[in-house]
Amino acid sequence: MVVLSKIYTKTGDAGETALGNGARVAKHSLRVQAYGTVDETNATVGLARQHSSGDMEEGLQRIQNDLFDLGADLCRPDMARDHEAGYVPLRIIESQVLRLEGEIDVMNVKLTPLRSFILPGGTALSAQLHLCRTVSRRAERLTVELATMEEINVESVKYLNRLSDWFFVAGRIANNDGKDDVLWVPGLTRT
Repeated sequence: MVVLSKIYTKTGDAGETALGNGARVAKHSLRVQAYGTVDETNATVGLARQHSSGDMEEGLQRIQNDLFDLGADLCRPDMARDHEAGYVPLRIIESQVLRLEGEIDVMNVKLTPLRSFILPGGTALSAQLHLCRTVSRRAERLTVELATMEEINVESVKYLNRLSDWFFVAGRIANNDGKDDVLWVPGLTRT
């Protein structure tokens, strides 16, 4: 359980932060950038929730919780030493990825196939979900790059990949089940 009695600690004043295993690293390290961008994704989801209700709001709430799980996963390196932690470190698992896939499939049934790319926009919720999508894609790129240098949980990459798809499909749902999507018109403003 997390207990935060004092918010500032001054331990990061020299530009370092502690990982989940206690190791100190530079705040600009790729691992910190990856889980920091997951946190940023979570903040955008919080904004999207302000425009949502019902199943959409519930789905976004589940995703926010998953994103904290993912941040915990990414901030703890050296998976081979998880058994030494004295507790079971939190890792993204396959069922979380499969849940996203199932939710995407349910939403996608309502949508007609796209014949053009869509522009982020339409309703306020759709626009916010597209922002969630782009920030989660950045988190995915950073996590994939991290995986080329250090061992990470492969389910974390899968989760981020499905998550951006979830946001894309949800953005279409938020646009009257895709009927009010704003379509890209190639070369529209050329003279």
